[in-house]
Amino acid sequence: MSVKLSSPQIMELEHHYGAHNYHPLPVVLSKGEGPLVWDVEGKEYYDFLSAYSAVNQGHCHPAIVDAMVEQARRITLTSRAFYNDQLGPYEKFVTEYFGYEKVLPMNSGAEADETALKLCRRWAYDKKGIPEDKARIICCEGNFHGRTITIISMSNDPDSYAGFGPFTPGFDKIPYNDINALAEALKDPNVAGFIVEPIQGEAGVFVPDEGYLKKAYDLCKANNVLFIADEVQTGIARTGKLLACDHEGVRPDILILGKALSGGVFPVSAVLADNEIMLTIKPGEHGSTFGGNPIACSVAIAALTVVKDEKLAERAEYLGKIFRDEMRAFKSEMVELVRGKGLLNAVIIRPKNGKQAWDVCLKMAENGVLAKPTHQHIIRFAPPLVITEVQLRDAIERIKKSILTFE
Repeated sequence: MSVKLSSPQIMELEHHYGAHNYHPLPVVLSKGEGPLVWDVEGKEYYDFLSAYSAVNQGHCHPAIVDAMVEQARRITLTSRAFYNDQLGPYEKFVTEYFGYEKVLPMNSGAEADETALKLCRRWAYDKKGIPEDKARIICCEGNFHGRTITIISMSNDPDSYAGFGPFTPGFDKIPYNDINALAEALKDPNVAGFIVEPIQGEAGVFVPDEGYLKKAYDLCKANNVLFIADEVQTGIARTGKLLACDHEGVRPDILILGKALSGGVFPVSAVLADNEIMLTIKPGEHGSTFGGNPIACSVAIAALTVVKDEKLAERAEYLGKIFRDEMRAFKSEMVELVRGKGLLNAVIIRPKNGKQAWDVCLKMAENGVLAKPTHQHIIRFAPPLVITEVQLRDAIERIKKSILTFE
């Protein structure tokens, strides 16, 4: 008979045997359902991180889990050396769902970003006529696109890049939400693409000025430059629209998706583009053993179906306004600013008596709400989109109670 381990014992195992590349809150989760999770001792919490927005459809959504289990009983992996009976139907479904001609399936968000960068460069040489090895891609300060060497080459966060050089060349960093800086950078005829997060999540839910995305898109079009949207965190209904770019009527040339594409059940990511871009990559030039596997395809169809059937974008829009209104009306010296879109929100914490965002998150965990700081002073609040209004308001009161502890 197996011995049930306590939370401290499990945390010690991770500390002893695992790499120290994360600093989790001291909570050990063992069960999840909808917007709720439970630790190994049985304590219940509202999950206000949603696995960094991977669990938009809620924990263990039965329709998504059933799709995974049913497919896993038939066949799990074929590789792309052969056809499988799930990939074609999924490719048709996802391209029609988002309105593109082609999809390239991958597994993680970072892989999808890398794929988009390769597509952009290949298009630059084959279609735009930029001289070989001269293509430039513009990115934004404060970005977070992943952790690979090439992706951290775009970062200006020392926590991401320090000690990992040399870095991949070919990137030009400009300030986020600065349309004039983009216009200046686009004067270089060797610029192939502009990669941008519609809202910078890891930067603390930095929402750009209204109109920024549309102006940036129009500038890219005027200069024959690809507009690449990293919607790994902001996509799939999180911000109150299917895509965050939809708020400004922008259709990216290359769309990057991940996280909630599977509802948090299985690693699934995707890059969508039209034929002129996607068909520049030929057989053998890019791929993934697990990309487009039968389980991923079945799970993604189920996850996207849930988003539409349960009107999760509309729910995020409605509930997000409640969250921001309530937190902005809350009087506390520690609450400096509340910002966000849909159910992707952040509260900027002003330190008080030596207590910071981390301390607030620890107190919230005691009160049954889980969230995590980013950049020391910002708490991101992103519950599963299936949370009810009653549950949301209950969680908000617990958040307020936690902050008031430090008054």
